[in-house]
Amino acid sequence: MKSAILTAALAAVLLASPACAEPATPPDGPRLVLTSVGRFAVLADLSTLRRDGDQVRMRSLQVTGTDFEAAGETYWGGWSWWAFDCAARTADRLDFASVREGGVEGPATPDNAPPTPVAAGSDAAGLLAVACDPASAGEADADNLADAVRIGRAALRRAN
Repeated sequence: MKSAILTAALAAVLLASPACAEPATPPDGPRLVLTSVGRFAVLADLSTLRRDGDQVRMRSLQVTGTDFEAAGETYWGGWSWWAFDCAARTADRLDFASVREGGVEGPATPDNAPPTPVAAGSDAAGLLAVACDPASAGEADADNLADAVRIGRAALRRAN
């Protein structure tokens, strides 16, 4: 009896924790749309979009240019979870998890900065637009990480 109660309590705690609350990759796979190109190409993952009133959570992929290296490792970019307030037009990047060449992800590093107003033309502005009006995004540009990196890098080349 005690074992069953402890197991149920542990499962409830794990499911309520941020790391377990939403899967890293949704069961149907990502639906990535290009939202901005600047220093990085940024894609929103529509499959992760969760709305509660004016509050929206969504994951994004930040793609680096080719041959981006740090500490002897080559990186494709990184994933971040975001929280948006559509009424207040604020964005809060919740974390960042690097993606090494080949797709190895993590670990995630929390970003504890408070939400900030979204500046026009910023990466956050592109993500906010899609988070608050998903229909404006149109069809997904990619449905997997490798294609998203290819599309993001092509957009970076065209922009430069």
